[in-house]
Amino acid sequence: QVRLVESGGPTGQSGGSLRLSCATFGRTWSDFACMGWLRQAPGQQREEIAHIVRDGTNTYARSTEGRFTISLDNANNTLILQLTNLKPEDTANYYCAAGTHRTYLSGRDAHYFCRSDDYKYWGQGTQVTVSS
Repeated sequence: QVRLVESGGPTGQSGGSLRLSCATFGRTWSDFACMGWLRQAPGQQREEIAHIVRDGTNTYARSTEGRFTISLDNANNTLILQLTNLKPEDTANYYCAAGTHRTYLSGRDAHYFCRSDDYKYWGQGTQVTVSS
């Protein structure tokens, strides 16, 4: 049985930094084609903020690009999300997710990416609160 477990946070200050980690049990990260971090704030839809896709490019949401960095610590089998230059609007419940399928977009700019339904395994979430 695959489990994902997030840790890190839970509080930060505006302009500060936090680090979130996600451990996987039952599989290693190399088994997955899509690995991502998503978040959901109260009353808002879930938003993907970053993902790593096999044979592709790390992708970020516009709201977090340049501030957040997703990476894979293979030595510790951990998916990392480094959050910098925090803003109060970053307050949300953060989830890591993974899946063995990835989506291919054909055409002139052909590439692999992760769609929401590519994520089959989810962590329970970890709350991040950013104060101003």
